[in-house]
Amino acid sequence: RGLTANRAELIERLRVVSYYRLSGYLYPYRVRIHDAAGKVIKVEDNFLPGTDLPTVWRRCNFDRRFRILLLDAIERIEVAVRSRFVYHFTLAHGPFGHLDRRNLPDFEEHGAWRYLMRNLRLLVTLRGRERTNYTQWRQKLRREKSRSSQEFVKKFRKTYGDCHEDLPLWMACELMTCESLLQFAYGVPDAIRKAVAADFGFSDEQLMSWTKAVFTLRNSCAHHARVWDRTVGVKPALPGNKNKFPQWRTKPGFDTERIGLLMTVCHVWLCKITPTTQWRTRLFALFDEYPEIPLSDMGLPPAWRAHSLWQIPPA
Repeated sequence: RGLTANRAELIERLRVVSYYRLSGYLYPYRVRIHDAAGKVIKVEDNFLPGTDLPTVWRRCNFDRRFRILLLDAIERIEVAVRSRFVYHFTLAHGPFGHLDRRNLPDFEEHGAWRYLMRNLRLLVTLRGRERTNYTQWRQKLRREKSRSSQEFVKKFRKTYGDCHEDLPLWMACELMTCESLLQFAYGVPDAIRKAVAADFGFSDEQLMSWTKAVFTLRNSCAHHARVWDRTVGVKPALPGNKNKFPQWRTKPGFDTERIGLLMTVCHVWLCKITPTTQWRTRLFALFDEYPEIPLSDMGLPPAWRAHSLWQIPPA
């Protein structure tokens, strides 16, 4: 198909990454047929002349190291989001306030008619009442507690296990998956979401949009998915006030469907959490090491490093 490679090296690469994983990095090198207007109408199986394995493998290595950097940023963002939600919620409702359904009014419920009919069917078949999403969330927390080997969980069981089946929220949050944390964030009262958002200088809509987008990216990185040229599954919303936040709409800007915008979101958010962060420096160093990476495939404008959002602090 036109790929130049040392046979032994190619076999060894395929043994450790598999063909279908490598093919994702080979895809940009496939021959494309364009129409008169320049639109791609067909992608052929053959590769462009000059395509060789070392070049493709460098793209793989860039993506791997890029994912690690993204995970480093997302970890600090996730911990900060957990901390602020727990702080404001327990301040309002106490350490065990999450055990009272009334303190989580925005948990998703089934539509009334659908809820009634499904519960009626369950009652007829003697299977009991259908669980709400809140109930399922509580059960997930209990499962995480029961299988945890963390020392703080063991100590809590030993000290308070005879009177508390559930962990206080500031402990339970350390065991939450990103999914459980996001469900909790959507379930709390509006006032708490607004308080958390204010801690970061966001609106509550921006906070929830960015949290969902960043957590979705985290799952892709944690499962070793290719990210450098992917279309993002969940797009982060741009700050809503165009006059107050013009830098988010400066042209040329960041493609809202590409990883470059999420990368920018991570940088801006990190600077709010840790003003002395060196994450930007390490990211720039990675791009310097791989100057051949096509910026357009990442949704980055040519002079993205000079953009006001990539300054310290971001404008």
